[in-house]
Amino acid sequence: MGGSGSKAKGVWPFSGSGAGGDLSTEGNEQSLARLKGSRNATPFVFTRRSSLYYDEDGDLAHEFYEETVVTKNGRKKSKLKRIQKNLIPQGIIKLDHPCIHVDFPIILCEV
Repeated sequence: MGGSGSKAKGVWPFSGSGAGGDLSTEGNEQSLARLKGSRNATPFVFTRRSSLYYDEDGDLAHEFYEETVVTKNGRKKSKLKRIQKNLIPQGIIKLDHPCIHVDFPIILCEV
């Protein structure tokens, strides 16, 4: 359960310790927006990795299934077989509105 924190090691962009990462290793826009200086880092996330895939026909979905006919004891039975090969991930998508980063250490609203 959980496990949605950042996977980057040695980078804590919201602290004042100045422990920043190398900009060349951070490839996407989401790398906490501006990792140059830890004080300039924004708590907002503008992009995310999509969970959708393209198949060989160009269709876009979370999962793909293929109907197969199995003959057992002279009876035909159809089953759905999940396709896991030849799928291309959609990649990085831009969010409609920015979200707050999971590792943002400040309480925004206390009830």
